[in-house]
Amino acid sequence: MTTQNCILIGAPMDCGKRRTGCLMGPDAYRTADLAGTLQSLGHDVQDRGNVTPAPVEPIPHDRLHKLAETIAWTKALADASEAALRDGFPIFMGGDHALALGTVLGATRHAAAQGKPLFVLWLDAHTDYHTPQTTDSGNLHGTPMGYLAGRDGFDGFPAVDHPVPHDNICMLGLRSVDPAERAALQDTDVTYIDMRAIDENGIAGPLNTFLDKVHAADGMLHVSLDVDFLDPSVAPAVGTTVPGGATVREAHLVMEMLHDSGLMTSLDLVELNPFLDERGRTAQLMVELTASALGRRIFDRPTRAFS
Repeated sequence: MTTQNCILIGAPMDCGKRRTGCLMGPDAYRTADLAGTLQSLGHDVQDRGNVTPAPVEPIPHDRLHKLAETIAWTKALADASEAALRDGFPIFMGGDHALALGTVLGATRHAAAQGKPLFVLWLDAHTDYHTPQTTDSGNLHGTPMGYLAGRDGFDGFPAVDHPVPHDNICMLGLRSVDPAERAALQDTDVTYIDMRAIDENGIAGPLNTFLDKVHAADGMLHVSLDVDFLDPSVAPAVGTTVPGGATVREAHLVMEMLHDSGLMTSLDLVELNPFLDERGRTAQLMVELTASALGRRIFDRPTRAFS
């Protein structure tokens, strides 16, 4: 197993939606001993503390929730992401999913500087492909993939100079997609795999196909793991519960395959709301999944060749 320099970065971002509590996420991951778990696998771990955005004046808006704050977080997290990627393997401890506006933006900048394409694996019940104009809720945690893929309408946000090509995006575990998002995505080359497809065909085949594509392009891979990728019966600590999500074993299989591929270069852990948890079990499961992504296994087995 390759030893990683794991860089933990807290992102107590709680402005991407109206239901609060995700700001406690980074402390929950620390309490669940994410650092110690990764160290037990032989990795080097440094915790850079929490990102703090610049102070802002609120932008009054009749629909969008905390627009100015979200823009400030995007700028701060993009800088933190780009810097951390130069030094190792960043793990962003959220925080709501709007944090990906910044973490993936930083990854696009780093990948461009390295002359490599960036790929994104979006593990989520939702596509988060809205724009500020199309979101009915006004919650900007539903817009990161729209922003990062280069959709219009993100006035005031940092420019996305290197949008993630649609063909480089895989959305896995979908089961709640708004009509506007569905219509927009159907005209793209995004790989989207809903839970019906997983029920019918399994989760390994589609993921292997996407990982083969990343390997063939010699790409970098950012993985964004939302708690609501999981079924709420096993991960209740999320404000956007959607029944019918991934089982514990399906989720571990995804993480084990990511480790075997050796392709993942950065990771988001998002939407953990400890206020909604049951004795910390969701935080602990997310830590265990991260451990699987970084090499924990029951028995050694031949690694699938990506060469």
